[in-house]
Amino acid sequence: MKFLDQVKIFVKAGNGGDGSPSFRREKFIEYGGPDGGDGGEGGSIILKSEQNLNTLIDYRYQQHHKAERGENGMGQNRTGKSGEDLILKVPLGTQVFEEDSKTLIYDFTKPSEEFLVAAGGKGGLGNTRFKSSTNRAPRKFTKGTSGEEFTIWLQLKTIADIGIIGLPNAGKSSLLASITNANPKISNYEFTTLNPNLGVASYDDKEITIADIPGLIEGAHQGTGLGIKFLKHIERCKTLLHLIDITNYDLQEAYNQVKNELKNYSPDLLKKKELIVFNKVDLIDEKLAKEIIDEFSKKVNGEILTLTTLKKESISKIKAKLISYVS
Repeated sequence: MKFLDQVKIFVKAGNGGDGSPSFRREKFIEYGGPDGGDGGEGGSIILKSEQNLNTLIDYRYQQHHKAERGENGMGQNRTGKSGEDLILKVPLGTQVFEEDSKTLIYDFTKPSEEFLVAAGGKGGLGNTRFKSSTNRAPRKFTKGTSGEEFTIWLQLKTIADIGIIGLPNAGKSSLLASITNANPKISNYEFTTLNPNLGVASYDDKEITIADIPGLIEGAHQGTGLGIKFLKHIERCKTLLHLIDITNYDLQEAYNQVKNELKNYSPDLLKKKELIVFNKVDLIDEKLAKEIIDEFSKKVNGEILTLTTLKKESISKIKAKLISYVS
């Protein structure tokens, strides 16, 4: 399934049905009188959050959505049938904006939330409603009102307990595949991950949601590489797992580069809890790895762990630590 996290759509609720101007036309009834029924209500358009969705791609191919109109009223005081509501499912974490794409209308943060985005029109009144002692044969009736219509933006910000960040080719997708049920694309070149990937990790009787954020390079906050498009997904993560390839030439520079991009995008991202993990420790000598980590820890505050995705013990250790960060 292709990933899409922003789309503009048009929604139009159904119009209300018209009232009826009917009069009774029955044999042997000399003064039949009015018997026009009311029009039915127009269908509304409702957005509903769905936990099993993770993309807005369906709305790229269908951008106009209209609910049913109400049926007109009929004789014998019969009310027209109301139009069916149209329910549009969106991923959990979707934000609804006005046409200017800046004014936030609603934010879906819980599963199965519903938001009435366009209300259906009211049904018109039949002529029976206007009957009185002084007006026994009213011909007056009203038409149904128009349903609301809007152009809106849907923007998805992934909701996850843990967000994996780091430079391209740090091993983020390999880590996600090792500790969750996700199957991200893994290759030995930069920018293998072009979209955020989500997975669920289970440990004992607990579950956590983990997001693999595409690699951040220098200038990501200005749109360089894939950065600005996906930095917004980090805003929803409760904790950041900063993955660093221990074979990098300058580990401090690699760490600072990612942190600077987060800061330039939003200083609030630096307030999130952070776990630093050095990956690919199996590629260097164990003694050298310890010296590198000891030197790095003198310059950076925070918990530091090591990882190799080739060993189950290492994966289990990371899982247990991640659970402790979100519980």
